[in-house]
Amino acid sequence: MKKITINDVARHAGVSKKTISRVLNQEPNVSSETRKKVEKSFTELGYRPNPQARALASSQSYLIGLLYPSQSNSYVSNIQKGALERCRAEGFHLVIYPEDHENESLISQFESNLNSSNLDGIILTPPFADMRKLLDLLKEREIPVVRVGAISALDSIPSVISNDAEASYEMCRYLISIGHHKIAFIKGHLDHGATEQRLSGYTKALKEAGIPILDQFIQQGNFSFESGEDCARRLLSLKVPPSAIFASNDYMAAGIVKVAKQKGISIPHDLTVTGFDNAPASRYIWPSLTTIKQPITEMAIEATRMLIRIIRKKPLEKLSTTIRNELIVRESSAPAKT
Repeated sequence: MKKITINDVARHAGVSKKTISRVLNQEPNVSSETRKKVEKSFTELGYRPNPQARALASSQSYLIGLLYPSQSNSYVSNIQKGALERCRAEGFHLVIYPEDHENESLISQFESNLNSSNLDGIILTPPFADMRKLLDLLKEREIPVVRVGAISALDSIPSVISNDAEASYEMCRYLISIGHHKIAFIKGHLDHGATEQRLSGYTKALKEAGIPILDQFIQQGNFSFESGEDCARRLLSLKVPPSAIFASNDYMAAGIVKVAKQKGISIPHDLTVTGFDNAPASRYIWPSLTTIKQPITEMAIEATRMLIRIIRKKPLEKLSTTIRNELIVRESSAPAKT
């Protein structure tokens, strides 16, 4: 099968090769009508631009980096999905960097990656989005950055966030509304800014309802299934156990479900369990989890869109964008026993 070239596209669309290049590089001096005609020719001919040729012509690599924790989970896969979707739509390629955020050599190793990759820009996910040394390195190298899920407020660096504290507050208000007053909370990893945000929503809701905040009802997890199991064993062994447990993510909530079943505790009749993130596990386990749907894919799409605008030296509408979470009620929650 003959390879489709830029000359073929130019003839098919009835425009010059220069116009095709302008469309490929998203240059502004092309009418919307011409752009649509060229894009239609791309589709009809099945044209795929050569990334090396584009890079030489525009002094760009068309490569965007995505830095995320090496412990892969549904959060990471949804981030990748959103970033890839936007990169493909804009003619960019995604380079992934799974890294251990506790690695003492992280900065030097990542600097070595930067030297060999020639990235146009990079997306940082938690906890990298709040690492000052990493942000300073990227600033020094003049590499555009957009942060996803960052907690620290940095006016100069664009970010896309979700309203975790407000969503956690909403979950607790829901539990209180169905009669729960003995509500326990399992925190996430200490290095993740979302951990404190989700805890703050929990404490705010209980204080407003006049419910005492008990130290033994707040347990330290690390976002893993195993930590959910450990915390559940401690909570369900208390002399007066909770009637509801709100875990900071769905994997820890799944660990609670396992321990409850081992102990013969019925969910949701004897114990309500809720999570956060709306990971696949929340839908596949039984009973399915009441949780908070975090718009992770949408956040990644928006972060990638913002980054590409920066790369193309186009102004951003605003430096920070918030995409709201959503409470999803499923079978793991029920009114508290009287």
